[in-house]
Amino acid sequence: MGLLLWLDEQRCATDSRDVDNERKGYVMLVGLTGGIGSGKSTVASMFADAGFALIDSDAIARTEVETPEVMAELVKRFGEDIRTGNAEAPLNRTLLAQRAFASDEATEALNSITHPAIRNRTLSLIASADPKHNPVLIDMPLLVETGFHAKCDAVVVVVAHPDLRVDRLVTMRGLDPADARARINKQATDAERAAVADYVLDNNKDLLHLEAQVQEVIAELLSRESK
Repeated sequence: MGLLLWLDEQRCATDSRDVDNERKGYVMLVGLTGGIGSGKSTVASMFADAGFALIDSDAIARTEVETPEVMAELVKRFGEDIRTGNAEAPLNRTLLAQRAFASDEATEALNSITHPAIRNRTLSLIASADPKHNPVLIDMPLLVETGFHAKCDAVVVVVAHPDLRVDRLVTMRGLDPADARARINKQATDAERAAVADYVLDNNKDLLHLEAQVQEVIAELLSRESK
C-alpha cells in the first residue's frame, strides 16, 4: 500500500469505484478494524485524541439505515414491524438485528441493502478531508469483509480472544451470550483481519498495555506522513 491515498473530491462523493481517479489532493487514510467487542472504539478514541480526523462508520450506519430509501428496502426484506412509528427513532434496531443475524442469507441481505449507502457517505467524508491537515482514521468493523482495506494506506487491526469479547459484550452492551457469539461468528476472524494488517494491536490485557501499543503505532504513522 502506498503512503498517500490520492482523492478526487468530486468522483469520490458520487462513485465509490473511482476513489483513486482524477487525483486532485491527498490525505493519509488509516483503516481501523476489529471484531465486535475487541476494543476497536477505544483505540479509535486514542487516535482521535492524537489529532487524527475520525470517520466512524458505525455512526454513519446509524444515520443511513434510517433514510427513506434504505428503510424501504429493510422493511421489504425484514418486515413492516421493524418500523417503530416513532419519528425520532423510526427503526427497531433490536428486532432488525435478531432477524439479520438469524442466518447467513439474512446477514448478506442486510449488508447488500445498507453497505452501498454507508460506503458512499464514507467516501464523501474522506473526499472532504483537508489534505493539509492531519491524517484520517476510518473506524470500520467490516473493513476487511467489504474490501475497503485495499483503499487504505495503513491498516490497524485490534484483536482479542473470543471469550473475552463475549464477556465484554454481555457486561458492557447487555447482549445474551449466544447472541454475542453469533455476531462474532458472522464477522471475519482475527486471523483473516491480521493477514491484511500493517499493525496488529493485542487487547487481551489492560488499558495501559493497549495504549502503549497505540501510541507506538501513532508515532510511526506520523513519522511516515512527515517524510
